[in-house]
Amino acid sequence: MVPILVLNGPNLNRLGKREPGIYGATTLAEIEERCKAAGTRLGLSVDFRQSNHEGVLVDWIHEAADSAKGIALNAGAYTHTSVALHDAIRAVGLPTVELHLSNVHARESFRHHSYIAPAATGVIAGFGPNSYILALEALAAILIPDAA
Repeated sequence: MVPILVLNGPNLNRLGKREPGIYGATTLAEIEERCKAAGTRLGLSVDFRQSNHEGVLVDWIHEAADSAKGIALNAGAYTHTSVALHDAIRAVGLPTVELHLSNVHARESFRHHSYIAPAATGVIAGFGPNSYILALEALAAILIPDAA
C-alpha cells in the first residue's frame, strides 16, 4: 500500500452542518470512511487529518516528506490566502492534488485565486465528496501507473 496524506483545512470539521446548500450533508467522518475504502481499492494507505490551524497543516506537509508518497489537500479558505502552504508543498516535492467540494470558480471572486494551485500537480473542484475520491484516483495513477 502506497501511503497518502489527505489534509483538510479550516471549517471542514463542520461539514454536514455548515452551509449544506454549498457543501452538502456529508460529514468529514463519512468522507474519511469513503477515502479509506477507495484507498484500499486503489492500493493506497490513507492517513486522513483536519486542522483549523495553518501552521499545523504546514507541519503535516513537512512530515509527509518522510511518511507519504503523495498529498490530497483541501485547504479550505487557506487556498486563497496561504503562501505558507504553497511553500510547504514546494519544499517537500511530493505529488499534491488540490481539491474542493464546491466549484470555487462559480462562487465569490475572492475564491477564484489559489495560492496552492501553482505548487500542486493538479486541481479537482466541484464534485462534492467525490472530489476526494477523484484526488485519490489521480494520485494512484501517478504513483502506481501500472495499476490504472
